Amino acid sequence: MPPSFWLLFALALCVGLSAFFSASETAFMSASHVRLKTLQQQGRKGAALALSLAEDGDRVLTTILVGNNLVNIAGTAIATVLFTRWVGDMGATISTAVMTMLILILGEVTPKTLARQTPERLAIAFAGPLSALMWILTPVVKLFGLWQKLILRIAKPDEEEADIEAELITMVDEALKEGDMDVHESSLIRSAIEFVDQDVKDIMTPRVDVTAIEDNTPMSEVAQVFRDSNFSRLPVYHEDMDHVIGVLNEKDFYAAQHRDETDLRRAMVPPVYCPATLKISKLLKLCQATRTHLVIVLDEFGGMEGIVTLEDALEELVGEIYDEHDDVSEEMIAQGEDVWQVSGSMQLRDCLARLDQESLADHYEADTVGGWAAEMLERIPAVGMSFEEEGLKCTVTAMDRRRVMRMRIERLHEAEPEAQPEEEKKEEVKNDQD
Repeated sequence: MPPSFWLLFALALCVGLSAFFSASETAFMSASHVRLKTLQQQGRKGAALALSLAEDGDRVLTTILVGNNLVNIAGTAIATVLFTRWVGDMGATISTAVMTMLILILGEVTPKTLARQTPERLAIAFAGPLSALMWILTPVVKLFGLWQKLILRIAKPDEEEADIEAELITMVDEALKEGDMDVHESSLIRSAIEFVDQDVKDIMTPRVDVTAIEDNTPMSEVAQVFRDSNFSRLPVYHEDMDHVIGVLNEKDFYAAQHRDETDLRRAMVPPVYCPATLKISKLLKLCQATRTHLVIVLDEFGGMEGIVTLEDALEELVGEIYDEHDDVSEEMIAQGEDVWQVSGSMQLRDCLARLDQESLADHYEADTVGGWAAEMLERIPAVGMSFEEEGLKCTVTAMDRRRVMRMRIERLHEAEPEAQPEEEKKEEVKNDQD
């Protein structure tokens, strides 16, 4: 065979290896470690090796770059020899143009585009050859590794803390956008991710809304409270609500009444307490460990701040849970374009999120819409009082003594400049011409 045939064969081999290295780089840089680990657990052959290489990204990348540059340089040199034989002095110029196109199209763009579509599958397929090449190029890889350490020591880049939660939420948003999961699944996963960051005080029923009974209340009155409130459990206090001494279950109460008991303290169970700063995830574990559905929330001084139930915690995961006795009422009702009636007890962060202003919640001390009104007005609110904040006009519309019950929120729009009458426009044009 003529020498040109072997040169052409070597050139094709170099371009093929360039495509291999480019595809390997994209595959290992894009492959999901979680998906590779899942494939490993499923017994997929080669997944374990691919995962170990993906986790050793610096060495893999160094090996790929060394190999890619070697074959590209070798291919360019071979092409120069070939074209010089064929066309003489113009061979080097033609070789440069041809190799640039070949490497760009066949060695870079095409393999990287294909590798982005199935990175895990290609990572598994290429893991064996790359592992062997890493062993062959060990001295070179170690040399470049030392060079990298030297550069990093000189440059000293700022270390950024990994925000796993934000990354997971971004992945969920992308999956929803691409149609890999529906809105309900996305909402459930987001709730689970954000679940651990919330405190009990974010979901508790505040003290002013708690229905409780004193320990010396007659049994007939207790029965009436159960009928009127439709609650299945009631806190029991001694003298005042800062001294809760038990929790009365409706079933236990009627069983005691059936036995002709006259002291409701014989039917109640000891209360379970928690601080307002307890995380909701720990609240669930507390409810499981103590086998209770209602927990008394204490403030920093040991007084009762409110109550929280197991249902309250679960609703943060799956949304509102209603039974046939619940009075269902919307906390935020649209009353027209950019106008809402909002409950004073609604969480401020949830309200601002509905108004696309969630980032503002961190600027205020208040947790509820009613507290926000008091904070902004710097006094006890009254019906008719209003304030403006970040393009929103908020007006108190209903009060219960000193407590904000409802507030009207309106989004303000910038006033458009008034149109000039035609006569004034003509006069201005005339003056300009003069």
